[in-house]
Amino acid sequence: MLESRILEGESALRRRRECQECRRRFTTYERLAMNPVLVTKRDTSRELFDRRKLLEGINRACIHTRVGVADMEQVVDAIEQRVASRTRPEATSAEIGEMVLEELLPLDEVAYVRFASVYRHFAGVEDFIRELQRVERLNGAVVAGPSRRPGPPRL
Repeated sequence: MLESRILEGESALRRRRECQECRRRFTTYERLAMNPVLVTKRDTSRELFDRRKLLEGINRACIHTRVGVADMEQVVDAIEQRVASRTRPEATSAEIGEMVLEELLPLDEVAYVRFASVYRHFAGVEDFIRELQRVERLNGAVVAGPSRRPGPPRL
């Protein structure tokens, strides 16, 4: 081993190694193994927490936003740690969805609304407007609702 570094808030190690036979160098990443986390789905079935699945959902919401892969990994890490640190490492899919929204809101409002639209099953424009108004209340940002849309430009 040539070098070892702690990454991601001490939950992972990066090691630089060298093969003794061919002298080629390579990098390995080691992540702390946690107790298995169970997720209870809406239909009451239970399955193991799947980082990859959660990361894919977050990635879809973050396409063409300023949220990078490292940020998305940190969101998944934070959620996994929150659930794993419980007395019983279990969560419902609804709880995990809310955790994702809590983590996305300070990162990017567009990613937040995209994730919310899938997670909360938006049926139409009214649902988007309602969620944008919620973002406005939570972040204090200005969001144009149906009655506050700007008129045509004045000449």
